[in-house]
Amino acid sequence: MGPTNRHQCLIYDGSPSRNLPILAQTIREKLADDYRCLYLDSPPMVAGMRSYLSAAGIDVARELTLGSLLLSSDQSHLIDGHFDVDKMIRALEDAIQKAVGDGYRGLWATGDMSWELGPDRNFDKLLEYEWRLEQLFFKQPALSGICQYHRDAMPREAVREGLVSHRRIYINQTLSRLNPYYVTADAPEDRRPAVRPELDDVIIGLTEAPEPA
Repeated sequence: MGPTNRHQCLIYDGSPSRNLPILAQTIREKLADDYRCLYLDSPPMVAGMRSYLSAAGIDVARELTLGSLLLSSDQSHLIDGHFDVDKMIRALEDAIQKAVGDGYRGLWATGDMSWELGPDRNFDKLLEYEWRLEQLFFKQPALSGICQYHRDAMPREAVREGLVSHRRIYINQTLSRLNPYYVTADAPEDRRPAVRPELDDVIIGLTEAPEPA
């Protein structure tokens, strides 16, 4: 599976918990495919994910003990509460190498960007981070995952950046779409998300995408 399919974004509105069932199913499939799975979010969301994973038939305690499953609210990638791109990328690289070294096919990871970026809610480094992530996906074929963007909780410009920095859009565990709005880091200024308000209608349409039957 190429980087086009491995680096995806999920854009949603409403309660974050609405995504837990589909993400739990995706984690179940990835565990079955022998990937180490990392879920990074706030403590209430981690608790909710535990419940949905159990409902999906996963022995959560066993998978946690084995190290196949990592449910975390850790924010050690922050420096004095501020998001640090280099530290986060290094942490992911280390996690990939450890997963492979422990005998897994790779690392599958998902996190809510609002939580990852820390309490100061400074989104200035978001686009740089996503493009650095894109480079990491090319460099590390053992990495796959989904970046979650909560439209209700993030600035409009930040959600636009989330859209344009992913080659593929995650809809649910059985459906993803090639992203026609993706732009590379060297895109001209008129292709940058800050000057493209028409992306807002696209984003609203994505949040209204049908859920799996």
